[in-house]
Amino acid sequence: MSTEQSQVAERARPESGALLLCRAAARSVVPDARLLHERMLLARAGDEWSVLVPEGGPWRSGTDPVDRVVNGWAIALTVAFSWPVLALWWDGERTGFTLATGFCRPVGYVWLADGTPAGTEEAMRTFAGRLGLDPVLDMQALDELTKPDSAADASTRLRGVLAVLTHAGVSLPPGLVPGENADGLLEAARLQPDTRRIEADESGEKSGEKSAAGRPDGTAAPHPAPRPSRAGGPSSVPVVSAAVPVPALVQMAAGLPLALWGLRHRSGGWIVAGTLLLAQGAVTLATHTLTHPRG
Repeated sequence: MSTEQSQVAERARPESGALLLCRAAARSVVPDARLLHERMLLARAGDEWSVLVPEGGPWRSGTDPVDRVVNGWAIALTVAFSWPVLALWWDGERTGFTLATGFCRPVGYVWLADGTPAGTEEAMRTFAGRLGLDPVLDMQALDELTKPDSAADASTRLRGVLAVLTHAGVSLPPGLVPGENADGLLEAARLQPDTRRIEADESGEKSGEKSAAGRPDGTAAPHPAPRPSRAGGPSSVPVVSAAVPVPALVQMAAGLPLALWGLRHRSGGWIVAGTLLLAQGAVTLATHTLTHPRG
């Protein structure tokens, strides 16, 4: 295939995109979002919600489908923590969502591009129950989204889910619309006054968090995941509580099977999720060992 033909094929490829809704304040999301090693914008999405907007993603190169990647990210962000993460995704052929809540099995729903339901009613009921939605009124609205409707395409269906989630406190910034292309999503996120940039820099140092305009965030910066100092000096190692090893062990116990499953199924998204959990747990344990020596 010639270069010109490749460029035409690239332009014809359906636009893929994703949003990650976290039921937590931005300051709680930042440390774990950094561990994904992906450039993202983080904005407020309600009193108790934040939204992550990826600046890129492995799906753009065809390495992995968008749903598989963001599902892995959602699990990595929520395991060992109490807050859920909702991944919204679309690829031009399908649109859907996945809800990750700690060690519960992820639950989600899918629609074809024309809005044809391709999920189960049971999955939608489980989704509503885990988010504490009204079992009558909210469930009735969600149930309508699982029935045929020639006037509603996949993006309309996902917007319907977000409309129901307003009852759970979700309020996405203007312009963050399912089905929108990546550039449109990023531009909408940059317009929000409290948007932060999560850098792909794995060190999470001074350049790890900036405002959307590229300036250092003027607000009180949340602490990243604890990392041991090379010199081992007490001033460079944050003090952590004696309870830290418990979530660290949980993260490592969850990360290993995820990484192995990803390797077995050649899934980059699950490999990343498992590896990140293993790394975060190992760093936390190492830090705790330095700050709480035995005896």
